[in-house]
Amino acid sequence: MDLKGLVDKAKNTLRGNPHLIDKGGSYVDKATGGKYAGHVDKAQDAVKKAVGAESSDAPKTQQPQQNPGQQESGRQGENPPQT
Repeated sequence: MDLKGLVDKAKNTLRGNPHLIDKGGSYVDKATGGKYAGHVDKAQDAVKKAVGAESSDAPKTQQPQQNPGQQESGRQGENPPQT
């Protein structure tokens, strides 16, 4: 396997298992006594971005929800029923 193939394999593995990035960062933090925690966090974010992995600490985007009153907004102006 050539170097490009090895890099692609590593990217695919990390993309499918982003917890491995976090685990590696935790290992470095433990080995350095947390002295470089800020740098490690930045490196983890850069790796996740580079491989296209979802960030575990990023807030998940939610679909905006309509208020129930907004759903009926198209009915304003309709003629009321005749009695």
